[in-house]
Amino acid sequence: MDTDGSRRVELSREEAGRALAARVAALAELQEALYAHNRWGVLLIFQAMDAAGKDSVIKHVLSGVNPQGCQVASFKAPSPEELDHDFLWRTTLKLPERGRIGVFNRSYYEEVLVARVHPELLKAQRLPRELVTPRVWQERFEDIADFERHMARSGFVIRKFFLHVSKEEQRKRFLKRLDEPGKRWKFSMGDVRERDRWGDYMKAYEEMVRHTSASHAPWIVVPADRKWFAHYVVATAVVDAIEELDLRLPRLSAAQRRDLAAARKVLTRPETHRR
Repeated sequence: MDTDGSRRVELSREEAGRALAARVAALAELQEALYAHNRWGVLLIFQAMDAAGKDSVIKHVLSGVNPQGCQVASFKAPSPEELDHDFLWRTTLKLPERGRIGVFNRSYYEEVLVARVHPELLKAQRLPRELVTPRVWQERFEDIADFERHMARSGFVIRKFFLHVSKEEQRKRFLKRLDEPGKRWKFSMGDVRERDRWGDYMKAYEEMVRHTSASHAPWIVVPADRKWFAHYVVATAVVDAIEELDLRLPRLSAAQRRDLAAARKVLTRPETHRR
């Protein structure tokens, strides 16, 4: 499927690899222009079930980006300090600056996914009881939508990716983690137990996408059973989003051009060496 889900793209793994390389190179140039322009910012959000390949996608798609212009944040279970704030607080602290690409490996969307599947986590947030009504999830969707609208109006491009891995492919990847010493550290028995709630999670993801996708902050559902295809789809969507900004490197003022001419004159003048 295409990045907007409207049509199907038929390409081989080799073709996707070549296309990915071209997009990685294009993203490197776009990121430089974004950084130099210093007006817009980009926020990329990745959500998925475990073993869907979030780390792999981030690694491959951003492999050519200057680390100075990229900020990556991963979010695990909230700390006691984070639980003493609203659910958007900890992610707000990690938002990218203007001119940079920010990446959220998981995000505030955990609060309408994991917390919804496990209501006991909502209780741990110590919200006033009268505020935890049957509308709590709808209210959180509204809060997220308002927040993303505010970010878009402040000059931040938002793209959200749900890496959709099948339950069978997840099982295979979990087994691979057990078989390969270099991957065993990623294994968690808790991840296996979460498979029992697969249907609940899929319903939560469906509700999330339906209620929080917008033209300024769209969800892109990425088929993730083939990692190489997921890399291609995400890279294409990111490049397309930044290209829409039609960025240009800053134009030099007359004073800056004079400074450059003076610098060239000094640097090209024969040097005299003193003993």
